Amino acid sequence: MTNNFERKLEKYADLAVHVGANVQPGQRLMIWRTPPEAAPLVQAIAAKAYDAGASLVDAMWLDDGLQLARIQHAPDDSLEEFPEWLINGMLEHVQNGGALISARGGDPDLFRGQDEERVARVQKTYVQHLQPVMSHVTKGEINWLVIGAPTKAWARKVFPELPVDQALASLWELVFDICRINEPDPVAAWQAHLANLAAHSAYMNEKQYTALHLTGPGTDLTVGLPAGHIWKGGAGVSKAGVPFTANIPTEEVFTMPHKDRVEGVVRATLPLSYGGALIDDFSMTFKDGRVVDLQAGVGETVLRRMIENDEGAARLGEMALTPQSSPIAQSGRLFYHTLFDENASSHIALGRAYADTLAGSADMTTEELAAAGANHSLIHVDFMIGSAEMDVDGIRADGVAEPVMRGGEWTFEV
Repeated sequence: MTNNFERKLEKYADLAVHVGANVQPGQRLMIWRTPPEAAPLVQAIAAKAYDAGASLVDAMWLDDGLQLARIQHAPDDSLEEFPEWLINGMLEHVQNGGALISARGGDPDLFRGQDEERVARVQKTYVQHLQPVMSHVTKGEINWLVIGAPTKAWARKVFPELPVDQALASLWELVFDICRINEPDPVAAWQAHLANLAAHSAYMNEKQYTALHLTGPGTDLTVGLPAGHIWKGGAGVSKAGVPFTANIPTEEVFTMPHKDRVEGVVRATLPLSYGGALIDDFSMTFKDGRVVDLQAGVGETVLRRMIENDEGAARLGEMALTPQSSPIAQSGRLFYHTLFDENASSHIALGRAYADTLAGSADMTTEELAAAGANHSLIHVDFMIGSAEMDVDGIRADGVAEPVMRGGEWTFEV
C-alpha cells in the first residue's frame, strides 16, 4: 500500500473512533462482523481507540469461506445450530457498556446459486440468536458504529470493468471520498454535515406529520407516523450520555413508522444485499401495516423467508428520507452494500423499530411501545425506494398534504 493510502486509512480509523463510535477513556471496544481481509483497518482502529483511552480492543471476524462452506456442506439438521459462546460474549460486552464497531465488507454474491432455503434457515438462526445484543443497540443503550471495509470480492462487484487490484483501490478511494476523508479536516467536515442533518430532523419534528405519502414509479405508499415520533439524523446519544454517529457514511433523517398504518404498494429502486444473498427487482403491497403480497425477480424465496421470521418481520420499523444529491447517489455507483446504498436513496426497513425514535419510550414497556405503534422483530432490513422521480408529501393532522420532497430533493431549506 502507498503512503497516501496509509494516511487516508489512519484518518478513516480516526473518524470511526472519534466521530463514529466515540470510544471513551476506560471503555472496551469490540470490532465485529469484519472480514479477515480488513485486518489493516481493524488494526488502525485499535491503535486510534487505545490512543483515545480504550482499555481493551478485540475483534470478532466473519469469514466468507466459512459461511459458504456451511451452506454447501453442513448437515441439513444442523442449520439451526449456533455458537452460544459468541452471543454470550457479545452480550456481556454490551451489558458492561462496551462500544461496538461493525466494519462490514464481504461478497455481495456469496450465496448466488446456493439453495435459498438453506440460506434462509441459516440467516434466520443468526438473527434469532443476535436479538439480545441488538436489543441494546436499537434502544440506544450503547455507542456503536457501522462502517465499510472494502474487500476484493466486494470491489469486483462494484467495479466489474477493472482488474481486481485496481477495483479494490478504486473502491477504497470512493469510500474515502464519500466519507469526507479527502476533506482538509474530515472531523470538521463531519461536524458541519451532522449539524445539517440535525436541522432537517428539527424541521420534520416541528411538523409532526401524521403520515407521509410517497409516490414514484411503481410506488404509491402511505406510511402512518405515531404520535410523538422523533426524526433523527446523524448523531445520537447513548444511555450513558455519549454522543455517537451510528453510520458512516450517513445522509438520512429517519423515524419510526406506525406498525399498523402502512398502506399501498412500494417498489425497490436498488438491489438488496442480505446476508450474502442478492434480492432484486422486487415490490411489496401493504395492508393494515403488513406485507400481504410481494414479487421479486431475483431472490424471492429469501425475501419471503425473511418476512416469515416472526410477526413483526412483515411490518415496517423505519422510514428514512435521503436526498438524491447525496455524495453516494452522485457517485453513480451501485454499492451492493446496504450501508452505502441506503444513503443514496430514501428507504424503509422491515422489522424492528428503533425505540428511541418515539418520545417517552425509555419509560415504556414492550406492550406500551407496541400500542403506540412501535414494531418488534428479530430483523431490521433496510431497502431502497427513493429515486429522482420520488415525491414525498407530509400529511398534517387536518388532512392537508404539504410537499416534503420533489424529484428526490428536499422542498425546504434549513
